[in-house]
Amino acid sequence: MQNNTYIHKSAKLYGSSSVGKDSVVLENVILGYPEHSILMEITKAGVEIEAYEQPGATLGDNAFLRAGTTIFSNVCTGNNFKTGHNAMVRENTTIGDNVLIGTNVIIDGTVNIGNSVSIQGNVYIPTHVTIEDRVFIGPCAVLANDKYPIRGEYHPEGPVIRRGASIGANATLVPGIEIGEGAMVAAGALVTKDVPAWKLAIGCPAKIIDLPEKLETLNDI
Repeated sequence: MQNNTYIHKSAKLYGSSSVGKDSVVLENVILGYPEHSILMEITKAGVEIEAYEQPGATLGDNAFLRAGTTIFSNVCTGNNFKTGHNAMVRENTTIGDNVLIGTNVIIDGTVNIGNSVSIQGNVYIPTHVTIEDRVFIGPCAVLANDKYPIRGEYHPEGPVIRRGASIGANATLVPGIEIGEGAMVAAGALVTKDVPAWKLAIGCPAKIIDLPEKLETLNDI
């Protein structure tokens, strides 16, 4: 590990996981936990997980991972990455600089997250989601990626959230929609269609209305 990095003795690092300088990794954090395909290789080989060579996770400088965070293999973060308690980020996820993943957030893998993003507690993000820079996602929001779950062939397609958009608490975004640049989704909204840039989606199902002029500015994250 780099100088000035603190890793609690209860934390576990698997594979080639690395943590940047000036970072803090607290109790029971797991870094680089093997994704399913690698776990199958490990069980067939009959070896201990700790002894198996696999990609692990890569964290940038000045990370702060609170207790219970689990980061899977093939996850790469930029600098100033922070988590709440018990956050989980699954495999093949890329995260930029200055990103917060809140308490109990689940990111189910194969997700791209930009810079200066804030994802609040209890948010669920499925696979195949794109979140651009300066996005805010409020607590308990849910994103989906399967239009007809277990009723047909599975073609995951999560929402795309463009630069500077905000998603309110308890909002639900259905598969395949796009939230435009600077757009806002109100708390509790059910969004079933694209939201144009700099518009507001409100209601259940959501209606698209004009964004108040005072809110026509990018998020300051």
